[in-house]
Amino acid sequence: MIVHKLMKTLLTLLLCCVSSSAPPASSDFDALVDRYFDAYFQFHPSSATAAGFHQYDTELEDLAPQTVKAELASLSQFQTEFDRFPKTQLSETAAGDFEFVDSTIKARILDLQTTQSWRRDPDFYTQTASGSIFLIMKRNFAPQAERLRSVIAREKQIPRLFDQARANLNNSPRVFTEIALQQLPDTVEFFRKDVPEAFTEVKDSALLAEFKRSNEGAAAALQNYEKFLKDTWLAKSKGDFRLGAENYRKKLLYEEMVDIPLDRLLEIGFADLHHNQQRLKEVAAQIDPKRNPQEVLAELQQDHPKPQDLLQTFRNKLSELRDFIRAKNIATVPSEILPMVEETPPFERALTVASMDTPGAYENKATEAFFNVTLPAPDWSAQKTAEWMQGFNRGTIASTAIHEVYPGHYFQFLWIKSAPSKTRKLLFTGANAEGWAHYCEQMMLDEGYRNNDPKLRMGQLQDALLRDARYIAGIQMHTGKMTLDAAREFFIKEGYQPPAVADEESKRGTSDPTYLVYTLGKLQIMKLREDYAKLKGDSFSLKEFHDTLMLQGGVPLKIIRQAMLGNNGPTL
Repeated sequence: MIVHKLMKTLLTLLLCCVSSSAPPASSDFDALVDRYFDAYFQFHPSSATAAGFHQYDTELEDLAPQTVKAELASLSQFQTEFDRFPKTQLSETAAGDFEFVDSTIKARILDLQTTQSWRRDPDFYTQTASGSIFLIMKRNFAPQAERLRSVIAREKQIPRLFDQARANLNNSPRVFTEIALQQLPDTVEFFRKDVPEAFTEVKDSALLAEFKRSNEGAAAALQNYEKFLKDTWLAKSKGDFRLGAENYRKKLLYEEMVDIPLDRLLEIGFADLHHNQQRLKEVAAQIDPKRNPQEVLAELQQDHPKPQDLLQTFRNKLSELRDFIRAKNIATVPSEILPMVEETPPFERALTVASMDTPGAYENKATEAFFNVTLPAPDWSAQKTAEWMQGFNRGTIASTAIHEVYPGHYFQFLWIKSAPSKTRKLLFTGANAEGWAHYCEQMMLDEGYRNNDPKLRMGQLQDALLRDARYIAGIQMHTGKMTLDAAREFFIKEGYQPPAVADEESKRGTSDPTYLVYTLGKLQIMKLREDYAKLKGDSFSLKEFHDTLMLQGGVPLKIIRQAMLGNNGPTL
């Protein structure tokens, strides 16, 4: 069983710690990092698959209490090793990696011990099951028959995963259970329809028969789980989704290395919200000075493609954006290959408008990247569909394509193989990744994309207000200053979002409390750029700044500031 393997690994780690007495050096730290990731991937085999390490493809996450206990023991041991490691002898890059991994370990301990998503969130199990299969079926890193064997191996473990869910779940917030129930029908359909369609080239009748049994078993386990949540667990879901101020502070500190007091963070968030509201008012006046911003925005929100044309509209944007980056010397483009634009996978629809799915840094065979866009569901009402499509107006389509593809997430992925260490290839903070993508939305227009068309600027500002609303609602909901209903109204009135988007965004904030990272990271990057320009003086180059930033990989902006500026000055 997997738990026995994990305990043997933990014993090996303990023996390594006891027997090692050699003087620390870069090689010692590299070995420590290797052992950390090796242990991590044994507890998180789907993460290994995503990263490109396929020796774990037949394993599925084990959430039995004894396995969680074993992971905590492993993390505690690594924490001890990091505490004892003389980091002063490390290079600047390695020292930054040291801080990042050490902080990542603390973040994982906080989640397992305190915030406990594995005990509170029913959707955690649905996402684990579906995501583990999607990673194997979507990318052609091996022949279909070989990948199908891995799918079968994982699917056979899915009923066990949902047995663990029933045993583990405790005091779930009602909204968490509602979100899980919202996603489950699409997830069952994903197993019934999408997974079999991914392996049509397989002709081995015995293998296909085994797959039919495992796939039907996985779908049945999901349906039984849905029935359990609906008939039993929803009524018992009376927990509080709020983290509380102290846990929220720790989560930010450990995941993002941000130690700014929450009251000060809120001041910064409100200041950016009000700045973007004022800019929206100014740009709206350029379009029609006789109407207020909400009226101008309401008209612009009607300028969107039909749902059936949305994917192609996004496809048409990508080459144009890439060519503009080159023409304006904004950054070095590492590859000509464009991502594939597809509909969001069924199991991710409930909380995702658009997303980028890229291969891991160590995936050498299946290098496809997918730009996922959530289309209106066939069973939606005409009103809900209309409201949803308002979020894909001409301005926000440009902003979303910039954010997800060029020069946002996809572009950053193209750089990741050039990162200087394993840590910087495998780990990314939210403020780094989402902050960069959000920064690019404004930066591209500032550099003259589409001649700074005011209608595109309205879309960019509407997206900026969405991220400001996330920033503020996330902090206030989880510190008890804002209810879920109040957050929804805040997204509409202060974030200028359509009701359908506001509903999804407020619900997302209950289980994604630190989705302030978009605005947080953007503001950190803007300050870094300002300080870097002062340091460089007349020799400052925007392209050189962006390329240097990309080479740093996924570490927190605090570490990047030290590398690029040579000081530990404030990030905001």
